[in-house]
Amino acid sequence: MAETENGRELWILGVGKEKDRGAVILDYLAQGGFRARQAAIEDLADGRPLGIILDISPHATDGWGLLLRLKADPATRDIPVLLVHLSEEGKVGGVFPVAGFFTLPPDNGYVAERLAVLGLTEDTEDYDLQALIISRKGEETIARALEQLGYEVVNAYTGKEAVALATTGHQYLIFCALMLPDMVVFELLERLRLYPQTRNIPVFVLLKENMKDGERMAMSRQIEHLVRKKELSRDEVLANLRRRG
Repeated sequence: MAETENGRELWILGVGKEKDRGAVILDYLAQGGFRARQAAIEDLADGRPLGIILDISPHATDGWGLLLRLKADPATRDIPVLLVHLSEEGKVGGVFPVAGFFTLPPDNGYVAERLAVLGLTEDTEDYDLQALIISRKGEETIARALEQLGYEVVNAYTGKEAVALATTGHQYLIFCALMLPDMVVFELLERLRLYPQTRNIPVFVLLKENMKDGERMAMSRQIEHLVRKKELSRDEVLANLRRRG
């Protein structure tokens, strides 16, 4: 996400009815030169934000449900979304930047379009580029779409296997399921950022069309484990925001 342009704002969704929960991140954004406000998904009927900052903590108002609604709807799926974890008091415990989200089953035409917009298809004719797909069962439809774009597809079925392949191979981009048998995608991202050769690989997250209540609770528990009792500073939040692209 770039600094706000042409008067467009960043919207903060999912913080609930307690306006004070969004005060800290709103202050950080204002100090960083961003225009931002708390909003509701229904506001999209009357306007379009530059990007959305979405609370997916257990204290959020259906953060995972909001993410699925945004990314399943052709009218809103192009809006950049940055996931954050806000404590009950609104402190920023975690920021989780990814290159983008795609819902399953994928629209392969849309996948190709988004990768082209991001400049990730320009070199496939000139170089042998690999794409890593990380999922417990593999994603054949995504694999076919990437192969049609000129990528060689490599599969991993756990987070540990993915780290091993990514740190010893030459992957150009990564598609990863939200939940893996041994970790969630955000823990995998933390591990990949430890290595110079993997920290800047674009990672796209694959979302199931529907998440059961148990899956949402499991994700929330994993996120709580990742952030523990962290509190990110203004500079840390803004650095993650700008990295979201």
